[in-house]
Amino acid sequence: MATCVLQAQERPLAFKGALIYPIHGSPIQDGILIVQKGKIIAVGDANLKIPGDAIITDVKGKVIMPGIVDTHSHLGGPEGGDNSAALNPDARAFDAINPTSDGFKKALAGGITTINIMPGSGHLMSGQTVYVKMREAKIMEDLIIVNEKGVFGGMKMANGTNPMRGTAGFPGTRAKSAAMDRELFVKAQEYKAKIEKAGKDSTKLPERDLRLEPLVEVLNGKRVVHFHTHKENDILTAIRLSQEFGFRVVLHHVSEGWKVADQIAKAKVPCSIIVLDAPGGKLEATGMSFTTGAVLEKAGILTGFHTDDGITDSRFLIRSAALAVRSGMSREKALEALTIAGAKMLDLSSKVGSLEKGKDADFIILSGDPFSVYTKVEQTWVEGKKRFDLAIATDKAFAVGGFHVYSEDRSELEDDDNVGDIQQ
Repeated sequence: MATCVLQAQERPLAFKGALIYPIHGSPIQDGILIVQKGKIIAVGDANLKIPGDAIITDVKGKVIMPGIVDTHSHLGGPEGGDNSAALNPDARAFDAINPTSDGFKKALAGGITTINIMPGSGHLMSGQTVYVKMREAKIMEDLIIVNEKGVFGGMKMANGTNPMRGTAGFPGTRAKSAAMDRELFVKAQEYKAKIEKAGKDSTKLPERDLRLEPLVEVLNGKRVVHFHTHKENDILTAIRLSQEFGFRVVLHHVSEGWKVADQIAKAKVPCSIIVLDAPGGKLEATGMSFTTGAVLEKAGILTGFHTDDGITDSRFLIRSAALAVRSGMSREKALEALTIAGAKMLDLSSKVGSLEKGKDADFIILSGDPFSVYTKVEQTWVEGKKRFDLAIATDKAFAVGGFHVYSEDRSELEDDDNVGDIQQ
């Protein structure tokens, strides 16, 4: 089996006959996707020339689209913010995540190939997020993906009721929440100014401050802020802070974003939204609407979807987009929201989010229309390696639940049709 995997990486793989949604460009009927050594080398129609040494897979009747980008998740146990302070810019999700967590297999079953993993939202600033690719991994370094800005994560902030505890060190009101944010960003501005004044003279550099270092990256536009916010007034406060200190921001959740879409559009701020088919949980999210995607699209706002797993199960993120389409969002923009829009929010669009020559070979094979309730994710590929296959019993168990045959070596199961039935 190891020899087959090696050959598959060296020889081109051609997937022939599917309806392909490249995202960048129109859908391709009877399309062909060719990948090699972890990259896409060609995408086209039936006239595309397939290399003579390619391994050809007939996928007629199937649908191929880019791997899904989840812009907001809590898989792998990144933990919430530390209770020692309301503002923890020095804390890194990277240092807390278990890269062997079974949650990642669940994400693969849902067609997710790239994830922004966040610390919790119970703090004004809970720390640095981490961008990961769903590769096979035993250590975190195997999972991270460095973006166009040279970092592998953003900064998580939050407002509204989550961080308003009123206990020692935490705000009790919305006004105090914003005031505490401002105080820390002013310190970061001062720290940044000292670094710039020192120039190349290391003897004049200020003493290293791990809390302020990542905020300098935020102020320099290198690290984007991912801002948890629900109510319309909280949304506008998040925008106000970003404009006051000049940092880039992606608004997450925006339950009442449909109320202030014009203001969001004027600020040119992207939104990553969550669509729940069973709303509830907190009063400030009662204004959530299935129409938010459609309203933001009409306003010209870059819009993506996220799971906030475990709020929405990672296996069902495509369903969120389907619900948005049912409520007026266009199919085209909903597909973009699952893929390239999220990639842009993470500064990863040169690598993932669409099926284009030179990009990472991250794609999924679906049994039918992406937005049909009857459609299943049949295979998930990450950088040219098959990471999920519904035809394999152990993989299927993560998609549908139930007991399964377990093997330390997954490859033993790929050529074995008699591994046992899943008991449900």
